[in-house]
Amino acid sequence: EGFDARLLAAAVQAENQSVIHIARDDMRLDAMHTALKFFAPEIPVFTFPAWDCLPFDRISPNADVSAARMAVLATLAAGFDRPFIFLTTINGATQRVPAKSVLKSASFTAEVGRQIDDKELRNFFARMGFVQAPTVTEPGDFAVRGGLIDVYPPGEIGPVRLDLFGDVLDGARRFDAATQRTTEKLDRLELAPVSEVILDEPSIQRFRQNYRIEFGAAGTDDPLYEAVSAGRKHQGIEHWAPFFHEHMDTLFDYLPD
Repeated sequence: EGFDARLLAAAVQAENQSVIHIARDDMRLDAMHTALKFFAPEIPVFTFPAWDCLPFDRISPNADVSAARMAVLATLAAGFDRPFIFLTTINGATQRVPAKSVLKSASFTAEVGRQIDDKELRNFFARMGFVQAPTVTEPGDFAVRGGLIDVYPPGEIGPVRLDLFGDVLDGARRFDAATQRTTEKLDRLELAPVSEVILDEPSIQRFRQNYRIEFGAAGTDDPLYEAVSAGRKHQGIEHWAPFFHEHMDTLFDYLPD
């Protein structure tokens, strides 16, 4: 252990192809990631963590974990043209994920100087699992204050502030959540889903139908069923992801040959 990171980096450099490494657990995954930063800082590394909760638990995965997973899937769905090292665990590799086609179509792009439909952006936040908060502190949070919209996108290093002038994006900047100081100015922002459950109308109807088939009409007084029917996120909703999607892909459907 430790030298295996050097072997992975050598394999990528020798073959000029991407390498997948499946670690036994999260601790070994973190150790491998740290070692790769030392041995091969020039090689892109994608880390795909497993959920940090038990199957069919009553709570959702940690927001940081969900955001990291969706950021990686969105990047792979869009296409990545350089050899990379992909790190995950046995639990992460064996769990099915939303279909690649879903991730390709579930994005929102904002460019400085162009118009933004404020209503469409709010609907995107609601459908893609973002949570409205007084201040953004973790991935998946967003806050609206007049012409300012703060959002913490999945996979981004820090939250982003969108400054609207009417319906035109006048400026975008990444900032430090603690100090509110600008760390980087942006010309373009691409938003991906922060949750593996997308609450749009077809998904809600699909969930309701699958839920009734599985449990009958007697189960429709469940708080989960009521929340989804109203288009609201509910704790533990991610465990029911197959009820929302037409089909689920494996992680390897996202990866190159």
